[in-house]
Amino acid sequence: MRQGVAIDFETIFMHAPVGMCVSHNRVIQASNRALDRMFGYAQGELNGKSFSVLYPSPDEFERTGARIVPIMNACGRYSDERIMKRASQELFWCHVSGSALVPHDAHAAGIWTFDDLSAKRPVTAELTPREREIAALLVEGKTSKLIARQVGLSPRTVEMHRAKLMRKFAAATSSELVNRLLGVTRQAPPGNPAAAEATVL
Repeated sequence: MRQGVAIDFETIFMHAPVGMCVSHNRVIQASNRALDRMFGYAQGELNGKSFSVLYPSPDEFERTGARIVPIMNACGRYSDERIMKRASQELFWCHVSGSALVPHDAHAAGIWTFDDLSAKRPVTAELTPREREIAALLVEGKTSKLIARQVGLSPRTVEMHRAKLMRKFAAATSSELVNRLLGVTRQAPPGNPAAAEATVL
Protein backbone atom coordinates (compact mmCIF):
# COMPACT_ATOMS: atom_id res chain seq x y z
CA MET A 1 0.00 0.00 0.00
CA ARG A 2 1.38 3.40 -0.95
CA GLN A 3 2.13 5.75 1.87
CA GLY A 4 -0.23 8.74 1.91
CA VAL A 5 1.14 12.12 0.87
CA ALA A 6 1.31 14.63 3.71
CA ILE A 7 -1.23 17.42 3.30
CA ASP A 8 0.05 20.93 3.90
CA PHE A 9 -3.14 22.78 4.85
CA GLU A 10 -1.40 26.16 5.10
CA THR A 11 -0.21 25.88 1.49
CA ILE A 12 -3.69 24.82 0.36
CA PHE A 13 -5.20 27.83 2.15
CA MET A 14 -2.69 30.32 0.75
CA HIS A 15 -2.93 29.08 -2.86
CA ALA A 16 -6.66 28.32 -3.02
CA PRO A 17 -8.21 29.83 -6.19
CA VAL A 18 -11.00 31.49 -4.16
CA GLY A 19 -10.58 34.31 -1.65
CA MET A 20 -10.51 32.93 1.90
CA CYS A 21 -9.94 34.19 5.41
CA VAL A 22 -10.25 33.19 9.05
CA SER A 23 -11.91 35.72 11.35
CA HIS A 24 -12.28 36.40 15.06
CA ASN A 25 -14.93 38.89 16.21
CA ARG A 26 -15.11 40.28 12.66
CA VAL A 27 -11.36 40.87 12.51
CA ILE A 28 -9.37 39.08 9.80
CA GLN A 29 -6.82 36.79 11.42
CA ALA A 30 -5.40 35.33 8.20
CA SER A 31 -6.22 35.97 4.54
CA ASN A 32 -5.01 34.08 1.49
CA ARG A 33 -3.41 35.47 -1.66
CA ALA A 34 -6.61 35.35 -3.72
CA LEU A 35 -8.46 37.49 -1.15
CA ASP A 36 -5.62 40.01 -0.92
CA ARG A 37 -5.51 40.35 -4.72
CA MET A 38 -9.29 40.56 -5.03
CA PHE A 39 -9.52 43.51 -2.68
CA GLY A 40 -6.29 45.13 -3.87
CA TYR A 41 -4.12 44.69 -0.76
CA ALA A 42 -0.53 43.52 -0.43
CA GLN A 43 -0.03 39.97 0.76
CA GLY A 44 -0.85 39.76 4.46
CA GLU A 45 -1.92 43.42 4.65
CA LEU A 46 -5.48 42.50 5.62
CA ASN A 47 -4.37 40.42 8.60
CA GLY A 48 -5.46 42.16 11.80
CA LYS A 49 -7.90 44.48 10.01
CA SER A 50 -11.63 44.67 10.68
CA PHE A 51 -13.98 43.39 7.99
CA SER A 52 -15.23 46.99 7.90
CA VAL A 53 -12.45 47.93 5.44
CA LEU A 54 -14.10 45.66 2.85
CA TYR A 55 -17.50 47.39 3.09
CA PRO A 56 -18.61 50.51 1.20
CA SER A 57 -19.72 52.19 4.45
CA PRO A 58 -19.68 51.68 8.25
CA ASP A 59 -23.50 51.40 8.23
CA GLU A 60 -23.39 48.46 5.82
CA PHE A 61 -20.75 46.75 7.94
CA GLU A 62 -22.94 47.08 11.05
CA ARG A 63 -26.23 46.14 9.40
CA THR A 64 -24.81 43.12 7.59
CA GLY A 65 -23.19 41.91 10.80
CA ALA A 66 -26.51 42.14 12.62
CA ARG A 67 -28.40 40.38 9.80
CA ILE A 68 -25.94 37.48 9.79
CA VAL A 69 -26.27 36.66 13.51
CA PRO A 70 -29.68 34.89 13.68
CA ILE A 71 -28.99 32.89 10.50
CA MET A 72 -25.50 31.79 11.58
CA ASN A 73 -26.70 30.98 15.09
CA ALA A 74 -29.50 28.83 13.67
CA CYS A 75 -27.56 26.80 11.10
CA GLY A 76 -23.88 27.71 11.45
CA ARG A 77 -23.59 28.92 7.84
CA TYR A 78 -24.39 32.06 5.86
CA SER A 79 -24.08 33.21 2.24
CA ASP A 80 -25.23 36.13 0.15
CA GLU A 81 -24.27 38.38 -2.75
CA ARG A 82 -23.46 41.95 -1.86
CA ILE A 83 -21.54 45.02 -3.01
CA MET A 84 -18.06 45.22 -1.44
CA LYS A 85 -15.19 47.72 -1.69
CA ARG A 86 -11.62 47.31 -2.91
CA ALA A 87 -8.65 49.23 -1.48
CA SER A 88 -8.91 51.51 -4.55
CA GLN A 89 -12.49 52.40 -3.42
CA GLU A 90 -13.93 50.57 -6.44
CA LEU A 91 -17.24 48.90 -5.60
CA PHE A 92 -17.99 45.41 -6.91
CA TRP A 93 -20.49 42.58 -6.50
CA CYS A 94 -19.17 39.69 -4.44
CA HIS A 95 -20.53 36.30 -3.37
CA VAL A 96 -19.72 35.75 0.32
CA SER A 97 -20.05 32.48 2.25
CA GLY A 98 -19.10 31.69 5.82
CA SER A 99 -19.12 28.97 8.45
CA ALA A 100 -19.10 29.64 12.19
CA LEU A 101 -16.47 27.78 14.22
CA VAL A 102 -18.20 28.45 17.56
CA PRO A 103 -21.79 27.18 17.82
CA HIS A 104 -24.40 29.87 18.58
CA ASP A 105 -21.80 32.68 18.52
CA ALA A 106 -21.84 33.89 14.92
CA HIS A 107 -18.94 36.34 15.07
CA ALA A 108 -16.66 34.58 17.57
CA ALA A 109 -14.66 32.76 14.89
CA GLY A 110 -15.37 31.80 11.31
CA ILE A 111 -14.07 30.77 7.91
CA TRP A 112 -15.16 32.97 4.99
CA THR A 113 -14.87 32.72 1.22
CA PHE A 114 -15.26 35.52 -1.33
CA ASP A 115 -15.94 35.21 -5.06
CA ASP A 116 -15.57 38.29 -7.30
CA LEU A 117 -18.66 38.65 -9.53
CA SER A 118 -17.63 41.90 -11.21
CA ALA A 119 -16.83 40.31 -14.58
CA LYS A 120 -20.45 39.29 -15.10
CA ARG A 121 -22.20 41.79 -12.83
CA PRO A 122 -20.74 45.31 -12.91
CA VAL A 123 -21.87 48.05 -10.52
CA THR A 124 -23.52 50.39 -13.03
CA ALA A 125 -25.29 52.95 -10.83
CA GLU A 126 -24.38 55.07 -7.83
CA LEU A 127 -26.40 53.76 -4.89
CA THR A 128 -26.85 54.79 -1.28
CA PRO A 129 -25.83 52.32 1.46
CA ARG A 130 -29.49 51.41 2.08
CA GLU A 131 -30.12 50.93 -1.65
CA ARG A 132 -27.13 48.61 -1.88
CA GLU A 133 -28.46 46.58 1.03
CA ILE A 134 -31.94 46.29 -0.46
CA ALA A 135 -30.55 45.56 -3.92
CA ALA A 136 -28.60 42.61 -2.50
CA LEU A 137 -31.77 41.22 -0.88
CA LEU A 138 -33.82 41.71 -4.05
CA VAL A 139 -31.23 39.67 -5.93
CA GLU A 140 -31.89 36.84 -3.44
CA GLY A 141 -35.55 36.91 -4.50
CA LYS A 142 -36.90 38.33 -1.25
CA THR A 143 -40.20 40.21 -1.18
CA SER A 144 -40.57 43.74 0.18
CA LYS A 145 -42.30 42.38 3.31
CA LEU A 146 -39.49 39.93 4.00
CA ILE A 147 -36.83 42.57 3.34
CA ALA A 148 -38.64 44.95 5.69
CA ARG A 149 -38.56 42.39 8.52
CA GLN A 150 -34.92 41.56 7.85
CA VAL A 151 -33.60 45.13 7.80
CA GLY A 152 -35.99 46.70 10.31
CA LEU A 153 -37.90 48.98 7.96
CA SER A 154 -41.56 49.29 7.05
CA PRO A 155 -42.70 47.59 3.80
CA ARG A 156 -43.68 51.05 2.51
CA THR A 157 -40.13 52.33 3.03
CA VAL A 158 -38.70 49.28 1.26
CA GLU A 159 -41.06 49.92 -1.65
CA MET A 160 -39.83 53.51 -1.77
CA HIS A 161 -36.23 52.31 -2.05
CA ARG A 162 -37.25 49.74 -4.68
CA ALA A 163 -38.89 52.52 -6.72
CA LYS A 164 -35.68 54.58 -6.55
CA LEU A 165 -33.66 51.57 -7.71
CA MET A 166 -36.04 51.06 -10.62
CA ARG A 167 -35.54 54.67 -11.70
CA LYS A 168 -31.75 54.45 -11.39
CA PHE A 169 -31.64 51.25 -13.44
CA ALA A 170 -34.37 52.37 -15.88
CA ALA A 171 -36.37 49.26 -15.03
CA ALA A 172 -40.09 49.13 -15.79
CA THR A 173 -40.86 46.11 -13.59
CA SER A 174 -39.46 44.44 -10.49
CA SER A 175 -38.25 41.44 -12.52
CA GLU A 176 -36.47 43.76 -14.93
CA LEU A 177 -34.81 45.49 -11.96
CA VAL A 178 -33.52 42.15 -10.68
CA ASN A 179 -32.20 41.33 -14.16
CA ARG A 180 -30.37 44.65 -14.26
CA LEU A 181 -28.91 44.04 -10.80
CA LEU A 182 -27.77 40.60 -11.96
CA GLY A 183 -26.00 42.13 -14.95
CA VAL A 184 -28.62 40.98 -17.42
CA THR A 185 -30.27 43.36 -19.88
CA ARG A 186 -33.03 42.88 -22.39
CA GLN A 187 -31.97 43.21 -26.01
CA ALA A 188 -34.35 42.95 -28.95
CA PRO A 189 -33.34 40.41 -31.62
CA PRO A 190 -32.83 41.71 -35.20
CA GLY A 191 -36.06 42.25 -37.11
CA ASN A 192 -38.30 41.99 -34.02
CA PRO A 193 -37.93 45.04 -31.78
CA ALA A 194 -40.98 44.05 -29.74
CA ALA A 195 -39.39 40.80 -28.59
CA ALA A 196 -36.42 40.53 -26.30
CA GLU A 197 -33.84 38.02 -25.18
CA ALA A 198 -31.63 37.99 -22.07
CA THR A 199 -28.04 39.03 -22.68
CA VAL A 200 -25.32 39.00 -20.07
CA LEU A 201 -23.39 42.26 -19.92
